[in-house]
Parts: sequence; structure tokens; C-alpha cells
Amino acid sequence: MTEPQIADSRDERRGVDEWATYDEFAAGIDTYRLPGVSLEGRRLALTLDDGSSFTVDFGAERASWSASGSIAADGADDPYDAVQVRSDVFFLNLPLESRDREAVTVVWSERTGRAIVAHSHIDAERVEGEPQVKQDFFAAEVDGIDATGETPAESRDLIGMRNLYRYSPEHLYEHVYMSTERYAWQNLQGVQRGHGDMDLSTVWKLDDGLYLFCFREFRISVASVWLHDLGYNLMTTGIFLGINGSGESEHSRAGGHIYPLGTVKYPDMQPV
Repeated sequence: MTEPQIADSRDERRGVDEWATYDEFAAGIDTYRLPGVSLEGRRLALTLDDGSSFTVDFGAERASWSASGSIAADGADDPYDAVQVRSDVFFLNLPLESRDREAVTVVWSERTGRAIVAHSHIDAERVEGEPQVKQDFFAAEVDGIDATGETPAESRDLIGMRNLYRYSPEHLYEHVYMSTERYAWQNLQGVQRGHGDMDLSTVWKLDDGLYLFCFREFRISVASVWLHDLGYNLMTTGIFLGINGSGESEHSRAGGHIYPLGTVKYPDMQPV
């Protein structure tokens, strides 16, 4: 009974060089995402590990924000996207309109007072052999909350882990976390079926079972920021920033279910 479906799926597989554009594979990739929440009337103030500050005042759909340091801005106004990942943990993305080709993503815990800030930005030109979308990361503390526990930092915890990610009825991906610098992926269902690669990645630990996972692709000008909840919830919440098929920068939401397949343990020599 399953043979015709398998054959049809293989017939839809793209050729080696027929890569989908960012906007093609991202369409519908937020179907199973956790619902958004309004932070209207609230303020988030952070002190970053480099001594700079980041402050956001939330309206119903837009936010006024300012920052010092490398993300410096004074009274910028942009839309925002917020998700309450756990009762005390939030995922916030600012898909910037005030500055083209940039996004600022923040994840924080109101229990520990710890936060991570990710700044994604698209280079003006593509350079052969390196991703066009770059990312910078900062540990931070939430002002007004006494910080407890470990300071967020890069983590090796996901190395060797192999997971499936179901974002919609048409989006199913497999990830294998190879090292602190790279992960491998393949598309099992969707417009990228039959395609896969090994791209640059970064993993930071926010709290128990909570990992900020970010990747930067070589073939397509796109990068992503995800908060993986590998506790009881097994959900992931993310965003993309990249260049679409029309050559313009575009922001997309993403999210869905995590299905762990297993973890490899290295006996002696470890990946970088």
C-alpha cells in the first residue's frame, strides 16, 4: 500500500543542482510553531556581557528599542514576534525594518535572569566559500532579576545527537550535530527532498534542556535562530533571515516538533 506514495515522493525529488530558494522552502515552515504572545506594556532591559545595553518597550505589535555597543540603535521602532516557550522562558525576534537585512533575536528566562542575544546580518555581497548571512552572540542578564545559575555560553551538549524536526505536514528534516562548528541536515519531505548539506552552526545553552541553535548556510544566503526545548516539551521555535528568489532580504517564522532518534558517544578523540 505504501509503494505508490514512496514512488511519487521520489518523483518529486529535485535534481542535484535544482536547489529551492529560501522563500520556497520556508513557505509554511511555521505551521506547527507555538502560538505568539503579546508583550504589550512590558519592558525588557538587558545588560550584555560586553557591557553594552539592550532595551525594548513593547506595544501591541511593534516595539521601540535602543541598544549600545555593536548593535547600537537609538529609539528604533520595529515589529516584533514573541513566543512563550515555557512559563518563564520567552523567544523574541525583531525582524528589523529600521535597518535593512538585519534581525535581533533574544531568548531569556525570567526564573534565572539569564538571556542570549543573537544578531543576524546579511553581507552586501556573496563571497565564495563562506555564508553570506553572519551572526554574533552575546550572553546577557535581565535587569531587575538577580541572575542565578550558569552564564549562557557555547555548548557541546548536542554533539552526536540525531533528531527529526516536523514543522508542517510538508516539512520534515533530519539534523545531526557534528561538532561545535557544524551540523549536517537532509530534507526527508518537502521541496528540498533529496537535498542536504553540512553547514556552519552554533549552539548555546540557556538553561536545562534549552539550547539556542543557529546555522548559516553556504549554498543559500540564509541563516536561522532556533530555541530547542529538549525537555518534556520537545518543541522548537525559530526564525530565518535570508535572500529570497527575487534577490531581496526576507524574514520568516518557523517552529515545530522534535523527535530524538539517538545520540552517538565518542570513545576517545572528540570533535572540535
